[in-house]
Amino acid sequence: MGRLLLIRHAQASFLDQNYDKLSAIGEEQARRLGQYWVQQKMMFQHVCTGPRVRQKDTASIVATFYRDSGLPFPEPVVMKEFDEYQADLVLEHGLPRLLESNGKVRELHRAFQYSSSPAQRLLNFEKMFQLVITKWVEGEIVLPFVESWTEFCTRVDRGLSQCVSANGRGQHLAVFCSGGLLGVAMRRALHLSSQDTLRTAWMVRNCSYSEFLFSNDRFTLSTFNAFPHLDDISLLTYR
Repeated sequence: MGRLLLIRHAQASFLDQNYDKLSAIGEEQARRLGQYWVQQKMMFQHVCTGPRVRQKDTASIVATFYRDSGLPFPEPVVMKEFDEYQADLVLEHGLPRLLESNGKVRELHRAFQYSSSPAQRLLNFEKMFQLVITKWVEGEIVLPFVESWTEFCTRVDRGLSQCVSANGRGQHLAVFCSGGLLGVAMRRALHLSSQDTLRTAWMVRNCSYSEFLFSNDRFTLSTFNAFPHLDDISLLTYR
């Protein structure tokens, strides 16, 4: 059996003007992962990342610890199949439509606008964001110029199939990606519905990793959402 580790990127700059960069916490999360894997002598034959800065930078920080310790770490291959779904576009174009037709979305949007503190603002945004994405996954809003949920799942499945078919027995692979991709991998392994796939994706912590075992006709979950390297509670984040 081969082993495929999918690593969700470390914390990005959520609600900042440029989300696609690691926060200070995210950089520390990635350092902790690199340190932990070096201590465990975790070795890989192939490493891939999605094309986002937050994905590539997480891999780069981990790679630095390997090289500084004299251990090999393959040069990451960037694969567009492992990009995240276009949540920013879904929110930008889907939210106005739902504000016209969905009372719950209007209520959450109002709460977000009038949040009394940064923590409350973050919580209210999260609730609104999740509802908008859920409506998009369920097909209540259709955005012809945005990759659909079905197209996203098909793309990720294609990338996973390419990784599995290109590597054989005993190979260890690492893919630095995002929460949505982890959800699709869980869907592939456990035959989840679209709703359960989305719920699973939202459970994935920043810079956690999940392990899947694979062969030509098998793709099986071994470990989900592991974070033994994040032994400081301040480093446990979802967004």
